[in-house]
Amino acid sequence: MADAAEMRWYVVHTYSGYENKVKANIEKTVENQNMQHLIEKVVIPIEEVLEVKNGRSHVAQHKRMPGYVLVHMIMTNEAWYVVRNTRGVTGFVGTGNKPSPLSDADYEALMASIPVTRLDIQIGDDVRILSGIFENFTGRVSQVDPVTKRVTVVVEMLNRATNVELALDEVVRVEI
Repeated sequence: MADAAEMRWYVVHTYSGYENKVKANIEKTVENQNMQHLIEKVVIPIEEVLEVKNGRSHVAQHKRMPGYVLVHMIMTNEAWYVVRNTRGVTGFVGTGNKPSPLSDADYEALMASIPVTRLDIQIGDDVRILSGIFENFTGRVSQVDPVTKRVTVVVEMLNRATNVELALDEVVRVEI
């Protein structure tokens, strides 16, 4: 491995579910062997996801790249050896035996915080309205907007279909 003059981000492949252990083991080895000048940081890209289920929302953290860890390091034989021989690591991402560093733009894109909303309500689902003047009415979802966290529900009232726009926490999916 040729010396690089600067720290670069490298993607390390791990066994699935071992990302946290690999991160801790690399950090511990770097500290024990005083290699902070070669391996600066180990990161597991995560995203916060707003999950809405049964009318309740909560924020959960999910790994953006399960099975991968990012390492900010200078690629030397010593640094390569430490990372490559960490328990749970299967190798670096790159062509052949040569690890490929991430570009700064790719790293920024991976780490950018893009809010993600996962919904248990989809178009065509039957829902019950939990509050407002249509409380306890049931209807069918015709539109879902995860950005504004609102749904449009078609409710039958006086033998006419009426569109009602509601917040996601105002409806709950029902099994009919």
